[in-house]
Amino acid sequence: MKKLTILFVASFLLILMGCNSNNEMDEEPESVDVSNQQKVEVVAEDLDIPWSINKRDDVFYLSERTGTIAKIEGGELTRQPVELEKSLSTAQEAGLLGFVLIDDGTKGIAYYTYELDGQPLNRVVTLSLDDQKQVWVETDLLLDEIPSGAFHHGGRLAIGPDDKLYVTTGDATEPELAQDQNSLAGKILRMNKDGSIPEDNPSKESYLYSYGHRNPQGLAWRDEGEMYASEHGPTANDEINKITAHGNYGWPEITGTEEKEGMITPLVTSGDDTTWAPSGIAYADNNLYIASLRGTAVMQLNLETNEMSTLVSEVGRVRDVYVDGDHLYFISNNTDGRGNPAEQDDRLYRLKIR
Repeated sequence: MKKLTILFVASFLLILMGCNSNNEMDEEPESVDVSNQQKVEVVAEDLDIPWSINKRDDVFYLSERTGTIAKIEGGELTRQPVELEKSLSTAQEAGLLGFVLIDDGTKGIAYYTYELDGQPLNRVVTLSLDDQKQVWVETDLLLDEIPSGAFHHGGRLAIGPDDKLYVTTGDATEPELAQDQNSLAGKILRMNKDGSIPEDNPSKESYLYSYGHRNPQGLAWRDEGEMYASEHGPTANDEINKITAHGNYGWPEITGTEEKEGMITPLVTSGDDTTWAPSGIAYADNNLYIASLRGTAVMQLNLETNEMSTLVSEVGRVRDVYVDGDHLYFISNNTDGRGNPAEQDDRLYRLKIR
């Protein structure tokens, strides 16, 4: 098994990879020594703008923005097409975004961007796997016409410890919508898995769970049930927030460490001069693990001290993270049009954290 270093991988920057529909992977993951000397293993390669990580037993299911689910099993990558009722939008940052498995793993819930009369919108739908054809098919519409602009689509889906579906939405590049409690934009939404509104939601007959968000893209829960979200700030001042029901997180009226009555400042922020562009987050052992796109790293936030550190660097843009047992899995996102893809990017990586 050959050894690579991130410096060696960097020599391949700007080489565009080809994305094959079927690729054989090594039975044992390839090893990569990152700059912090922790061993990172390459689990899969040649991913096509992957966005979210799901795992059922020993099989991974990764949504890809181009409209496929990458299935990784026994060292083999296969792409399962997704048949949607609406054509995917080709706007920047848009496409097939969040995806979570439900029930026995042959059903899922997805978030995707489409266009209606030239206007991008987002919707949340259920998908069912046609096991014979190995195709995912849209079956039910849960929520439609979530505002979407040229950027800031949101898109993260997560099943909370209460078995409810949580959905992050961006401000659709119309910041004032984040403060409008009648708009679905700039929010964290909470719903039952059939699309109905839970009776115990903080706003009666509303999906709204929290508001005043710019572009949240990560959700995670502590063992005690405390909820956290990552959020893109304007240029800098990216945020990690502790989420409370019906909390107002201030956008666009406050940013960074600014304060205003009735609004919640971040648990931590990147500051005025640093950009993380945080995406997916995961929790384990009093730590949040954070995918960083602009920061090109996996970051670690100690929730006991609120200290942020870099766990893995020099793998390029990182879109999502996933904790399973003793390992942290994460996906690069160098093929998303904003990165510098190396040969055989993008990749699913694994790092032992326990």
